[in-house]
Amino acid sequence: PRRKKYPCGDFSRYFSPPNRKRKVMGMKEKTGLAKVRARSTAIAATVFLLPTILLIIVYMIYPIIDTFVISMYKWNGISSDRVFIGFTNWQNLLVDGEFWTSFGHNVIVMVFSILLQIPIGLLLATFLDALGKKANAFKIVWFFPYLMSSVAIAFLFTYALATNGGIFSELASLIAGKNVTVDLLGRNPQALYTVIGVMAWQFTPFYMVYFIAGYSNIDTSIYEAAIIDGANRRQYLFKIAIPLLMPIFKTACTMSLIGSLKYFDLIWNLTGGGPSGGTELMATYMYKLSFQQFNMGYGSCVAAGMFILITAIALLFQKVFVVKEDY
Repeated sequence: PRRKKYPCGDFSRYFSPPNRKRKVMGMKEKTGLAKVRARSTAIAATVFLLPTILLIIVYMIYPIIDTFVISMYKWNGISSDRVFIGFTNWQNLLVDGEFWTSFGHNVIVMVFSILLQIPIGLLLATFLDALGKKANAFKIVWFFPYLMSSVAIAFLFTYALATNGGIFSELASLIAGKNVTVDLLGRNPQALYTVIGVMAWQFTPFYMVYFIAGYSNIDTSIYEAAIIDGANRRQYLFKIAIPLLMPIFKTACTMSLIGSLKYFDLIWNLTGGGPSGGTELMATYMYKLSFQQFNMGYGSCVAAGMFILITAIALLFQKVFVVKEDY
């Protein structure tokens, strides 16, 4: 008989196994099911994320953009007429000595906040983690300052650090045996470092709880293995536990850095930026320009400058401070 000729190319369609079509149909069904699942997941994600995205746009993105727009105008913040002056406010900002002085104060606050709040918070967390449930009373007492509002803390320390009748004045008088006045908020540079101490008193408990959460995430089998290998508590702490906490340490430093650069309420109610601008920060300077001097255009320029500086410093810190995430 004559041999059947097939066109050149793929011969699989002439000699395919009987179940090939069923496999192809099964693959199509699986692909279709995957597409349906992906579509339903995308719809659910959109439904849940849309309100959050709208809130972020309305309350975060739009105010930032509008701040940069207003910085181009001369405006008192009340009248309807605004005068467009271009980059004049930005040119003035670059040579504004008060702004750069307040920025320097922010940097000092930032450095000392990281050096005080993070180590003390880690020390307290280590103490509480070592004692376990026996230290529940300490957790409550030490966390109490963070539960108070910044305004209440400011008024509390206004009286506690008063020149006449304050804690330090009374202690100094008791030790000296005569009337002694200690003025911590009325002189420079003592006022700035006193305010830094009050900030540390308020915010250290937050980092304490943050590091306690970090300790709780360390598997107990790691500690047991270290003990079996002959490590004592100190060696476990410095060689194992703290290195495992480095990602949390980096996040805590970043939060402290950003928070230090935008402090306002505690400073404003405690010193108002005084004495003689000794505790003036960028936020208090911006507030005075915008709502006391009614120079909303230049105040918005200062706020935009704050945004640029804080973002740049935070990104630089993230770039420089690199820690190992996985062990």
